[in-house]
Amino acid sequence: MDLGLTGKRALVLAGTSGLGRATATALAAEGAHVALCGRGAEGAEAAANEIAAATGARVLGYACDVSSAPQLEALVEQAATALGGLDVLIANAGGPPAGGFDALDDSTWAAAFDLTLMSVVRSVRLALPHMRAAGGGAIVVIGSSSVRSPIPNLTLSNTYRPAVQALCKDLATTLAPEGVRVNVVSPGRIDTPRIRELDAKAAQRDSISAEEVRARTVKSIPLGRIGRVEEFGAVAAFLASPAASYVTGASLLVDGGLVTSL
Repeated sequence: MDLGLTGKRALVLAGTSGLGRATATALAAEGAHVALCGRGAEGAEAAANEIAAATGARVLGYACDVSSAPQLEALVEQAATALGGLDVLIANAGGPPAGGFDALDDSTWAAAFDLTLMSVVRSVRLALPHMRAAGGGAIVVIGSSSVRSPIPNLTLSNTYRPAVQALCKDLATTLAPEGVRVNVVSPGRIDTPRIRELDAKAAQRDSISAEEVRARTVKSIPLGRIGRVEEFGAVAAFLASPAASYVTGASLLVDGGLVTSL
């Protein structure tokens, strides 16, 4: 199926590894011109070059800490200038620190606020003028299954991710008349560095091996396995594409059936 992404100009935040990189790769494989960012220029450029070599697409890498307003502003300007505009924004950020309520001080809450919620607010604000100039666009926000069901020991994610989803629902309504679609796609247990890190912490906390933690998790997933990043990237690319032209305001789980709430 041709998703209609050939020639579309996409910016992927936090695109050097995990879900962001898988999404950038899926977009590039469909013919989009892609700019991505990571915290370091060297890593971002390496990821961009590897994706370009694998897909034949034009892929650019930039350094940006997405929790920083000035760095985000510079990134969007660089990407839009290099690509000749923006049609697609993939708003993504590394997960906020693990920990329960008692372990979190004000500075940790503030940092997670900038990383998880304000990175979406700012990147959308910065991307919108370019999408309006193009006559429309697509915004896909990478969330978490915590928008539907709280995850143990992830108080920050459990708090801020639903706020991101509420923002996106509001934006989907207000931006629809301008031809800008806004959707959220949320992973369950996908095999990423973040999940492996959380499994290691759970193993230490429960005095078991990381393999036992993973086996315990797999038992709770109806499809009976951990997801692959490529599976997630394909869904995110679809939502960003003209093939999903009548989908906006949606919150889609890519979780193998893990979350059973209605």
